[in-house]
Amino acid sequence: MNFLITGGGTGGHIYPALAIANEIKERHKDADILYVGTEKGMESELVPKEGFNFKTIRVQGFPRKFSKDTFKTVKELFLGIGDAKKIIKEFKPDVVIGTGGYVCGPVVYVASKRKIPTLIHEQNAFPGVTNKILCRYVDKVAGSFEESKKYFKYPEKVVITGNPVRKSLATIDREGAYKELGISPDAPFVLSFGGSGGQKKLNEAMYYVISENTDNPNIQILHITGKRFYDDFIQKLSQDKIVIKDNIKVLPYFFDMPKGLNLADLVITSAGAITLSEITAIGVPSIIIPKAYTAENHQEYNARALEKQGASLVILEKDLTGESLNEFVLELLNDKGKLKDMAQNSKKMGKINAVNKIADMIDDMIK
Repeated sequence: MNFLITGGGTGGHIYPALAIANEIKERHKDADILYVGTEKGMESELVPKEGFNFKTIRVQGFPRKFSKDTFKTVKELFLGIGDAKKIIKEFKPDVVIGTGGYVCGPVVYVASKRKIPTLIHEQNAFPGVTNKILCRYVDKVAGSFEESKKYFKYPEKVVITGNPVRKSLATIDREGAYKELGISPDAPFVLSFGGSGGQKKLNEAMYYVISENTDNPNIQILHITGKRFYDDFIQKLSQDKIVIKDNIKVLPYFFDMPKGLNLADLVITSAGAITLSEITAIGVPSIIIPKAYTAENHQEYNARALEKQGASLVILEKDLTGESLNEFVLELLNDKGKLKDMAQNSKKMGKINAVNKIADMIDDMIK
């Protein structure tokens, strides 16, 4: 059985694709899996490391405004369609799965025109342009948020499965994690990060929160700045003569996110779809600060979905200050009842079996 998977550009498209690929590999030991991406996308590094065969097509995203680059993009699109036809002819997939990003467009479109079963997965509450277009051609859409249905022209094709999340989230030894991370179970623990690359506005606000709580024994903070912001953050602390005590840790990157999320009493983060799926899978209260510059403002749509269910407090970047964030953090940590309600509402939204549901859909399509 041949499975072709495509998705790229950002981790938000790639990680769900890899989760689906790994689930297929577990279910179908004789499966031949091919991943199609672009040469310059993150997928070109991540996919081969996972051990999957990888091929590329020529395609790029359309510019937001009409310009001379638009003609180049159209040319690349036709080249990409040609590349996709060649790959599909040679590989002969039994099913094609797309997880978003412009690389999906030519591959899924060509497959659908050749009557090959097709499925796309949408991570966000507000679907991306490529997936909204592809909805017309595919057999099924796996969605992550109930809100996304109304933005698809063919909502009857949409099945809400959730986002695939790391299986390690459910297997954390909490007692061991406290020791490994140097976190005490006796004081509230706040985990803050602005996605894998960091978030400038969140860093600025957290700088104030950290500076105000260095001598507060009733709070523990682990803040991840993102590698590109770390040196400036630490340098500013030094310049302002702010000494970090044992209750606060600042890191450029954090490799033990499943452990951190499981221990957190409160998470402060941006609104990447995969991050929010992991938060709700565990059932963690959150303060969400959507990145204002994301495509079609999809992060705010993601954040509002959690806010609507009482699982999160949302602060837009334009309204964010260190003073207001610190006030909200301390207020929530001092209101155990509120935190408990938010945790329960978060857990209700969690879909821990998303990858199994998506794989079931795929299996049904190829029976």
